[in-house]
Amino acid sequence: MRPLVRGILKGSLQQIQHIAAVRPADADGLLAEVYGQARRELGVVAPPLALHSPAPEALAASWTLLRETLLVEGLVGRAAKEAVATGVSQANECSYCVEVHQAKLQTLTDTDADTEAHRALCDWARASANVAAGQSTLPATAAEAPEIYGVAVTFHYLNRMVRLFLPDSPVPDAAPRAGRGPVMRMVARAMRPDAGTTVTPGASLDLLPTAPLPRSLAWAEGNTHVAGALARSIAALDARAESWIPEPVRDRLHAELSVHDGVAPGPSRVWLDVALEGLIDEQRPAARLALLIALAPYQVTDADIEAFRAVHAGDRELIELASWAALTAAVGIGARFPVPGLPTARAAR
Repeated sequence: MRPLVRGILKGSLQQIQHIAAVRPADADGLLAEVYGQARRELGVVAPPLALHSPAPEALAASWTLLRETLLVEGLVGRAAKEAVATGVSQANECSYCVEVHQAKLQTLTDTDADTEAHRALCDWARASANVAAGQSTLPATAAEAPEIYGVAVTFHYLNRMVRLFLPDSPVPDAAPRAGRGPVMRMVARAMRPDAGTTVTPGASLDLLPTAPLPRSLAWAEGNTHVAGALARSIAALDARAESWIPEPVRDRLHAELSVHDGVAPGPSRVWLDVALEGLIDEQRPAARLALLIALAPYQVTDADIEAFRAVHAGDRELIELASWAALTAAVGIGARFPVPGLPTARAAR
């Protein structure tokens, strides 16, 4: 492995901003279990996972979602799923995730036919947050839809977390621009399961308690491990939110998501002042940050995080609020996906 690639993988946790990630050597309990699975099945504890480490349930939820929707191969192959991850990340302007998943896709695509099929999936994924996406034709069969929809929900979630806690690129700024693509492809090839390791469907589900699938995600019912990952992750993050985030803050996020229906509020923050009306002073920092993460992550500033920290100082609280807001937004997007009907064209493997 070339020195730059080795350096990116070895020092990647140092890229995480705003919180102190738990190092693999210091992990125990649930953290150690998740880290162990990630290293065996992904090859590395990647920063988008490790940034959740101050909150064990959030880490387990993020890994379960990523593993069961993206890493497990079922009817849909990994390359097709990477196309969806890339398209969603492009829509959310998450340049870090675009670099990672575009590079991985480039290492998996073999033929022109594959490229054409992946382009169709990427186009669908880029539009997946729009209200009209519910009426758009998914370029896959009804049986494949739960896996593709699951990847889309996972990356609408992860993009919001990555935009808040990671830089614009996993490659150091000092790296030559011309070499970034080849470096990322080498990193992508290095992120693979250990020799002899099979990424078995459902093996991460026991990290979290069993839970019912929300009715709004009924499209997942045809795939046990995707449905289980969504149900358990949503329930785990909701439970943590209910344990300390004030009910008026939680209600306000749900109300605003319903009003905006997945559409970004606009370039200014005027909408935010209106959305915060009626909340007491102690609730406003959490509500402000949750609304921004869910609806306009590009508008989050250091001052927003500092205001939240003034009321809730711990890393755990910051991760729990952010992960709950991000997943609530992602689930709202997924709730608009239609329950699969008649088969259309197959997704590429």
